[in-house]
Amino acid sequence: MNLAPRLLSLWALASFAAWIAGPFLAAGTWRWPAGWTYAAITLTGLLAHGSYVRAKNPALRERRRRLGENTPGWDLAWNALVWPLFASAPVAAGFAERASQPPGPAWLVAAGAAVFAAGLAVSAWAMSVNPFFEATARLQTDAGQRVIESGPYRFVRHPGYLGLLLWGLSAPAVLRCAWAVPSAVGVAAWLVLRTALEDAMLRRGLAGYPEYASRVRFRLLPGLW
Repeated sequence: MNLAPRLLSLWALASFAAWIAGPFLAAGTWRWPAGWTYAAITLTGLLAHGSYVRAKNPALRERRRRLGENTPGWDLAWNALVWPLFASAPVAAGFAERASQPPGPAWLVAAGAAVFAAGLAVSAWAMSVNPFFEATARLQTDAGQRVIESGPYRFVRHPGYLGLLLWGLSAPAVLRCAWAVPSAVGVAAWLVLRTALEDAMLRRGLAGYPEYASRVRFRLLPGLW
């Protein structure tokens, strides 16, 4: 029996629990308005995102629950670290609250929420048109994988990672906390790494992908990379 899927799921659940409770433990109090604002915006956005994807691509939910064959070891390691990295931003903000650091201006919350919403919109759009949008990066030889060129894939080759990038970068603004900026930069770097590794894998192993890459030049950031 392969324990990797179960262990990865348990780790994801533990990371989610730390994401919810960790910031308040770091702050040393439950009476932290910025923490509750961040939690409310995040959970509301994720619920809306999940509802949209289920309506547009209902079969994808089950596919994302499984760990597909041929998932490379580097991607298992990537998945093990990505959610703790996301959680580190609100935890850092919690420590800033404990240290009585003054929060940034209130308008940052609206700006951050807008960036977060844009990231979820891009991610949901990508997941709605891509039946191969699994939780791990692999060559899906068992599922007849093909190149997807509709929706946001007309503009960048990895729009799902662009959505996650916007989400990660929105956290310091929503939290109104400069201490969360290094965590956001770490999330961005981690996403750039996975984008590069997956893009190279697809170029080597997915029929038609090199030609698609020649038509859609940018992997993650339109006009940049």
